[in-house]
Amino acid sequence: MKVVKEVTLALVNRPGSLAKLCAGLAAAKVNIQAISVVESTDVSVVRVVADKPAEAQKVAKALGAAASTKEVLALSLSNRPGALGKACEKLGRKKVNIDYVYGSATGGGKSIIILAAGAARRAQKALGRGF
Repeated sequence: MKVVKEVTLALVNRPGSLAKLCAGLAAAKVNIQAISVVESTDVSVVRVVADKPAEAQKVAKALGAAASTKEVLALSLSNRPGALGKACEKLGRKKVNIDYVYGSATGGGKSIIILAAGAARRAQKALGRGF
């Protein structure tokens, strides 16, 4: 488990918008490690964890998208039933509220989970070893 920077941006909900963002990141040699897109009628909220968050934010702004960064937790969990629930239960017992979560299984028996809580470092401390 580690604390990482996530870039959040508002992207116009139009065909090709996400492709332009991805192409801009690729041109800047920014690797996407995790991504979440939540659509609405006019604007989508895109959250990106990348190897170069400052560069990712610059790319977003160059495309005219409002962008901000925040610290989130990147968890590597076993890809098995109950793994995420165990982490969530532990945070709940420590009174740490989870704002949102997204992730994916990697196919090698592990999942990467991005978890946003009020304070990422407090959540990291609450989870302790084993996550």
